[in-house]
Amino acid sequence: MSLNLSPSTAVPTPAQGLMGVTEAWRDPLGLMLASTGEGVFGVDLEGLCVFINPAGARMIGMEPQQVLGQNMHTLTHHSHGDGKHYPMDDCPIYNAFREGQPCRIDSEVFWRSDGSSFPVEYSSYPVFDQGQVRGAVVTFVDITERKRAEDALHQAKNELELRVAERTQALETALQQLRELAAWSEAVREEERTRIAREVHDELGSLLVALKMDVSWLDKRLSEQEQRLAAEAQSMREKMRGKCQNMSRLIENAVVNVGRIITDLRPSILDHQGLWDALAWQAQEFVQSAEQELRWCMEVNAQRVLPEPMSMAVFRIFQEMLSNVGRHARARMVDVDIVEREGWLHLSVEDDGCGAEAQVFESAQAYGIMGMRERARHFGGVIDIDSQPGRGTRMRLSMPLPLPLDQEAP
Repeated sequence: MSLNLSPSTAVPTPAQGLMGVTEAWRDPLGLMLASTGEGVFGVDLEGLCVFINPAGARMIGMEPQQVLGQNMHTLTHHSHGDGKHYPMDDCPIYNAFREGQPCRIDSEVFWRSDGSSFPVEYSSYPVFDQGQVRGAVVTFVDITERKRAEDALHQAKNELELRVAERTQALETALQQLRELAAWSEAVREEERTRIAREVHDELGSLLVALKMDVSWLDKRLSEQEQRLAAEAQSMREKMRGKCQNMSRLIENAVVNVGRIITDLRPSILDHQGLWDALAWQAQEFVQSAEQELRWCMEVNAQRVLPEPMSMAVFRIFQEMLSNVGRHARARMVDVDIVEREGWLHLSVEDDGCGAEAQVFESAQAYGIMGMRERARHFGGVIDIDSQPGRGTRMRLSMPLPLPLDQEAP
């Protein structure tokens, strides 16, 4: 079996007429094989080359006459790209006629006569004659430039991913530093609140109490002297007593306000009775001032003592949740649920108020929500908010609890 791959290239003259044109186009298959830029060759059942077009022979560095009759696997497909031997039994080209199945491969190389290789994409199709496989036709193309472009693209992708990873790491580092700065700032703020609360209590509070005692003493002395005073001076003494009593009431209001300021700055119950009692006290104070009904549920280990920074974070988050209810919810009932489950603290505040769209809580101006989330995130916690217009709002803090001292890792 052979094909003439040297078609006539003569151009017929007018004198030759139709007969000349017929001669020039007598071998269209040979013309097609000669003109294509892809390599094409055929092998018989022994793997021997029965034809090859000029482009195919040129790609492997030989002339077509040098290739005919040679085993194509031994000639150009004998090794993998790394030089390792490529057994003929593993070759997809020969499986095409051994199993009658076509194949298309773009991950292998062909070898040139000078010992160099080039990446190829090839297809192998079985040739049938009267229902019997007689060989295979193989088309192949040099994909060196494509592989080079793919490698360059892959390298560029890797470099881009590396840069993205570096930028991401830098952003994460900056964000971590920002969170640490925020935590430090919050700790400093709490320390300052504690200092101010103590000074207000120790200095201003004691002064107000002493002043109230002096005013009460003066009022008492004026009262005792009333009977010994002349009638014309009694009216003046009554006025002085009235002034003293009014001063006493103002001092009492000042003492109450000082206590409130101290509590806002640093609730003493948190230091003296612990987080759990402080949360219960705060909830009661809130519903009494807001005239709302409270449903309270707490299932925690009352003996568990959280670290002071974590206790303060939970307390402040709880205060902010209640503050949101008071400012926006227009609710009649507040449901507080505090449970300890599988090493996590879950604290939720739910109201039956007006609710809001989800984007309201994600707004850049929702500073209270952002503050709660940053406080929670510093201790590995999260804030979940579920709200719909007309159906109320539920805010939930989930925070991992520290292990007891006897369970901490060595």
